Amino acid sequence: MYDKPNNILCEIRTKKKITQEELGKVVGVSRQTIIAIEKGSYDPSVCLALKLASYFNVKVEKIFFLPCDEK
Repeated sequence: MYDKPNNILCEIRTKKKITQEELGKVVGVSRQTIIAIEKGSYDPSVCLALKLASYFNVKVEKIFFLPCDEK
């Protein structure tokens, strides 16, 4: 698990004024899955990441990024 989320899904979702439950239904996962993705404790499959990006009409790399290596 990462210390910080490796995505801006929550930011994008709240700007579009959609709930975690609504987003989960649209992309075919539970609200708990959306919560886990937003917290950075779950990395979505490529298919799910593409569905999320498609829903928000952005590139996957706009939402998801690699965590920084802390040394």
